[in-house]
Amino acid sequence: MKCKGFAHKYGDHIDTDVIIPARTLNNPDPANLAAHCMEDIDKDFVRRVQPGDIMVGGLNFGCGSSREHAPIAIKASGISCVIAKNFARIFFRNAINIGLPVLECPEAAEEAQSGDEIEVDLDTGTIRNLTRGGTYTATPFPSFMQEIISAGGLVNYIKSRGEGSQP
Repeated sequence: MKCKGFAHKYGDHIDTDVIIPARTLNNPDPANLAAHCMEDIDKDFVRRVQPGDIMVGGLNFGCGSSREHAPIAIKASGISCVIAKNFARIFFRNAINIGLPVLECPEAAEEAQSGDEIEVDLDTGTIRNLTRGGTYTATPFPSFMQEIISAGGLVNYIKSRGEGSQP
């Protein structure tokens, strides 16, 4: 599976309250969450983001509370993949559970700039910055995680395998 889009770059320690402010959680609909994604640090994000774009972060991306609303907001905004130097573990897990690919690649995250065109091959972990000419390698997901992401998240994956039905 491949993702290709323009980068939206943020710094270190972007926490879940910055990704989706707590004041907006009274309506957990993904479209509502997307409408408020990143608004406290980037008021123009929701107007600029296009389907397929890629979010780039620094260290400890997704730190803070364990709410799954943060990766849902990112995915619902149209972001196809998040690349960061590293992720808070609970954010990483929540992202996979909702089918949002997240790749750790310090070099790609460091060198990318907002507006760069980025292409990601999730099968190989290859990240190419088409604007700057760089090629980077992240650890690709194991095949079962690729299946979860392709299915749109863990719940869809389990349903597709018939493992969630009651007798």
